[in-house]
Amino acid sequence: MTPLPSTATAGAPSAVRRAPEAPGALPLLGHGPALLRRPLEFLGSLPAVGPVVRIRLGGLPAYVVNDAELVRAVLVGEAGRFDQGVLIEKVRPLLGSGVGTADGAEHRRLRRLMQPAFHRARIARYAATMTAVADERTAAWRPGGILRVDEEMNALALTTVARALFSSDLGADAVTEVQRSLPVVLDEIPRRSMLPDALLRLPTPANRRFDRAVRRLRSATRHVVEAARADGTDHGDLLSVLLLTADEGTGERLTDDQVHDQLVNMLVAGTETTGATLAWVFHELAREPAVEHRLHEETDRVLGGRPAVFEDLPRLPHTRRVVQEALRRYAPWIILRLSPEEVLLGDVGVPAGATVLFSPYVLHHLPELHPDPLSFDPDRWLPERAARLPRAASIPFGAGGRQCPGNVFALTQAVIQVATVAARWRLRPADAGPHVRELARGAVVHPTAMPMRCVPREDALAETLPLP
Repeated sequence: MTPLPSTATAGAPSAVRRAPEAPGALPLLGHGPALLRRPLEFLGSLPAVGPVVRIRLGGLPAYVVNDAELVRAVLVGEAGRFDQGVLIEKVRPLLGSGVGTADGAEHRRLRRLMQPAFHRARIARYAATMTAVADERTAAWRPGGILRVDEEMNALALTTVARALFSSDLGADAVTEVQRSLPVVLDEIPRRSMLPDALLRLPTPANRRFDRAVRRLRSATRHVVEAARADGTDHGDLLSVLLLTADEGTGERLTDDQVHDQLVNMLVAGTETTGATLAWVFHELAREPAVEHRLHEETDRVLGGRPAVFEDLPRLPHTRRVVQEALRRYAPWIILRLSPEEVLLGDVGVPAGATVLFSPYVLHHLPELHPDPLSFDPDRWLPERAARLPRAASIPFGAGGRQCPGNVFALTQAVIQVATVAARWRLRPADAGPHVRELARGAVVHPTAMPMRCVPREDALAETLPLP
């Protein structure tokens, strides 16, 4: 057995122990039904069983890691010993060979070629798009109007990332097609990730709908890549960087197919995560008046009712902490890896070929890492408090060589757009209808339907002032 040096138990092979199995396995099906029907509750129950817990998905074992330092070993210290895992193959028809699906040397090469797209100077240029999109969409809101905030924030995120990718007129049709097809694709990914390949090939309505949306999406992005390559101009967008950047070692550039795959990867990642985060922020602000009051004090002082811009970011520290707390509270719910060789996780042996998985959502709710974890407390991220956290206590974007390359883009976007909305509007629950629930869908925890009423800030202020 090959030990992980940073986590292995020293001593003779007799020190290696078998992972305890989670209770509740069903004959033949194992723990699959529990993971599918109530994933957050099921995964959240496993830290009480042990730091590494064996579950059965059908007849196949998988190992769930519930310890922050062991997760860090998988992501950082010994990341080279783990591959992406089998579920990536389920979404490869959509994502192709992008940075989110590649392994090993190819993954490292793609990351190098993408890095210039996320340099500070580029982020500053994308920030203008982030501001413009938030300004445009909120200008269409009406006092007293009802918004499905979950849908509105997803549309806001999608439009932002699409325009940052294709800022020129060459991409106008692609943006329209992305807005049409990507929501269909994102809704289907969770279902497809859990089904056998044979069922995915059947001509069911859901499979046909997914296949049509993928074809339209890939066709639109492929067309804009070809047009931009022929144009040869740097438009300051992400597409231009991907087309024009050459590998420093070899001088090679990405092919059109490779550029296309990176674009689709960024569309999927940039829409789903940021859209959900923005929705959760406004949900929590409506529930936490003190947090919202401090946010409004900050945006009033810095913005005075105007949209936020890149240069405002250093003066919006509370807004940033609100976003960071939403990323902690509603983190990605599952990340999978494959162990090609035998490894030790702590003193637990994991056999070759096993699936290894962990939940950032569960880690972010461990009380030993984050006291009172269900409380929405942005002050957790004050520098003096955050400095005391273990290194793997907060991993909303992953860690190590596979950390999301667009994490700074996503944080910048969320802070700018939260501040822009909060400078002008308060969002309040529209009625006393069903409670908003957490839904593990796709890669992140989404809210169920979130209808909210738009209240202009001046009206909201008048409501809170004492009568003369």
